[in-house]
Amino acid sequence: MSRDPQVVTFGCRLNAFESEVMRRHARDAGLGNAIIFNTCAVTAEAERQARQAIRKARRENPGARIIVTGCAAQVGADGFAAMPEVDSVIGNGEKLRPESYAGAGGPRVDVGNIMATEETAHHLITGFEDRARAFVQVQNGCDHRCTFCIIPYGRGNSRSVPAGAVVEQARLLVEAGYNEIVLTGVDITSYGADLPGRPSLGQLARRLLTLVPELRRLRLSSIDAVEVDDDLLDLIAREPRLMPHLHLSLQAGHDMILKRMKRRHTRADAVAFCRRVRDLRPDVVFGADLIAGFPTETEEMFQASLDLVADCGLTWLHVFPYSARPGTPAARMPQLPKPVRRERAARLRDAGATAAAAFLAARVGSTAQVLVERDGRGRTEHFAPIALDAPVADGTLVRARVAAASGDRLIGQILSGAAA
Repeated sequence: MSRDPQVVTFGCRLNAFESEVMRRHARDAGLGNAIIFNTCAVTAEAERQARQAIRKARRENPGARIIVTGCAAQVGADGFAAMPEVDSVIGNGEKLRPESYAGAGGPRVDVGNIMATEETAHHLITGFEDRARAFVQVQNGCDHRCTFCIIPYGRGNSRSVPAGAVVEQARLLVEAGYNEIVLTGVDITSYGADLPGRPSLGQLARRLLTLVPELRRLRLSSIDAVEVDDDLLDLIAREPRLMPHLHLSLQAGHDMILKRMKRRHTRADAVAFCRRVRDLRPDVVFGADLIAGFPTETEEMFQASLDLVADCGLTWLHVFPYSARPGTPAARMPQLPKPVRRERAARLRDAGATAAAAFLAARVGSTAQVLVERDGRGRTEHFAPIALDAPVADGTLVRARVAAASGDRLIGQILSGAAA
């Protein structure tokens, strides 16, 4: 009996969507013995983890065909090709093409010029392996050039998926039983700039919610606050199906560091945005990406990032110690010692853990709508982790009373007749 290829996904939600496309292509090509690694290049640690996983997979599966793709493969194809465990390397521009999985007859390294890619081909999928929520790609690539970031060189310039294709994909997933969809991409708030009429992300989300009324929950992946359009702000204020959880690409809290990062917002912009959104929707919860120990960052500059947790009212933090990526401008700036970066990252994580604990404690006694992910555990509207007191089918939406906060999650009691 043939078996499905295995896909190991690192990094972002866009990779999660693309992994399902690759799984289908590899299965259709008869590569049941394949292990595909969809890599991430955000940090050196992400690449190290991928290499470690590749070596382990070869030891445990000596007869498997190992294929490496993703952002790390795009920007460092030669390094992965040099690994004796790897059978082939496929670029980001090639990994979604069926012909890339035709078998052993193709080139061992098939990595093209991602900067020459001008469109995002949409792929219709009906499900995600072992996932309760579904991801829909709306955009790929990035036109910005933040000094720390290698991703534009792994993904290319910004390209948007036409709104009709996004709606069609969402409709298929809802018909397949998914109650929550996450719109994903590399820079989703730049959506539409390359399409006729220049539709915005807010306009896309409104169209999706209107044309797929059966969709219960819509969530956004990471957004850039300075690119948020008025239509999206209006949806945040008025549309209960748009979840009250926004994840912001902030990166730092000091204006000099933001300038050296070549970010497009100031500290004041970030604080003002959070206050405005909270005025529109008081129960909103913010997550944020923050980098600790960027080159030239002083203790005073770092303190401004630490203070941003309270000043913006951040709850869910993704904290990264700065990682120099070869070829980026920041890698040529004066570097801080790695122990300093790690220590500052730990302090930011501690601040995030304190903020999250306070938020969870404040939810005790409230009622939540829970998307069950696995084994009676799931996420509330605010993306808070919650463990329920009875088994519920994965992917189900239920209403629960928050009975307690324990550690990093809530404890919920399912309400009778609680199908949400």
